[in-house]
Amino acid sequence: MNFDRMKAFQDELTSWRIPGNDCMINKDGETVYRYQSGWADIENKKPITEDNLYFFFSGSKVITTALALRLHEEGRFAMYDPLYEYLPEFKDMIVRRVIDGKEEFVPATKKITIGQLFNMTAGLNYNLDSEAIREMKKATNGHCPTREAVRAIAKTPLGFEPGEHWEYSLCHDVLGGLIEVITGKRLRDYAREVIFEPLGMNDTTYNVPSADKMHRFANQYYYSPQDDKICLIKNECQFIFGDEYDSGGAGVVTSTSDYMKFADTIVNWGTSRDGYRLLSPATIRLWRTNTLTPEQLSDIKPIHRQGYGYGYGVRTLMNPHPTGALSPVGEFGWDGAAGVWVILDPDNHLALVYVQHLMNNQSEFIFPRLRNILYSSLD
Repeated sequence: MNFDRMKAFQDELTSWRIPGNDCMINKDGETVYRYQSGWADIENKKPITEDNLYFFFSGSKVITTALALRLHEEGRFAMYDPLYEYLPEFKDMIVRRVIDGKEEFVPATKKITIGQLFNMTAGLNYNLDSEAIREMKKATNGHCPTREAVRAIAKTPLGFEPGEHWEYSLCHDVLGGLIEVITGKRLRDYAREVIFEPLGMNDTTYNVPSADKMHRFANQYYYSPQDDKICLIKNECQFIFGDEYDSGGAGVVTSTSDYMKFADTIVNWGTSRDGYRLLSPATIRLWRTNTLTPEQLSDIKPIHRQGYGYGYGVRTLMNPHPTGALSPVGEFGWDGAAGVWVILDPDNHLALVYVQHLMNNQSEFIFPRLRNILYSSLD
């Protein structure tokens, strides 16, 4: 294996629009590549290090769906179970429709299932500023306990009948609420019990970490195409509504090394290198199985996701031809708003975790190239 191309690509990115990046690759349980390029703090010339923490944004979804799949394999629910049997606020949903330019709100004729939360076909949206969410923030004095936030999400009309389309949405935040109801524990506590502590992920949490770790955060930036400039922005995650909200869709804070402990467990078919079994191989196979119809697949628009299906909360490669993917069918994972990119390949016992902290993250340029450089570097 020769990763000179990967190193050169990371350096190219940080001489372009990316302030700093960190990439880690594990193969057969061993770290075969780790390199950082650029700055964690441009203004004070502090380089990216292995010790930095990041908001992983939607990289959180892989962990949240793993937690939920663990409950699934324990028989705690079935994918076709109506969601309202666990979260009653989702029983009588309203659907927003626009017909001939006229907006109307009608009762949903179908019930949301748990499986539709996993695969983003429930009809929810990603409106973080709905009236119900604003009212919930006010009523809870900004603390926003997870169950209260999920109740607020349920008050927003659906964009379509459950199962009709695919739409990237707050589905996995609701899945986090479902985990809390089934386990009787906060999402952060259940995650610590079954993933973070057993895998030694001591720097990982839902919501922000303890005060003594805050200095380790890499600064967060935004690339302005109008000015062709990298701009410092507030170091926060807008998807974390309050200090009591564990966002299943975007709430994880972690380091590259910590996340790799999780990723390496997944590509070892669900068992850590020291023998802790998080998920069964059967569950890993299910996780990366495409769940969408051809019509639903057409709802996935970004060009770098063409050829991918969508499994139980993850992209999964079905056809390498649309993007010239060098990875095998079944390669899966997800990404995050600030530029996290996760590749999971159990067939080759291969995992990649790439991290940066840039909103407007240049994903269409970066992600396909990272993937192809990775696979072209293997023996």
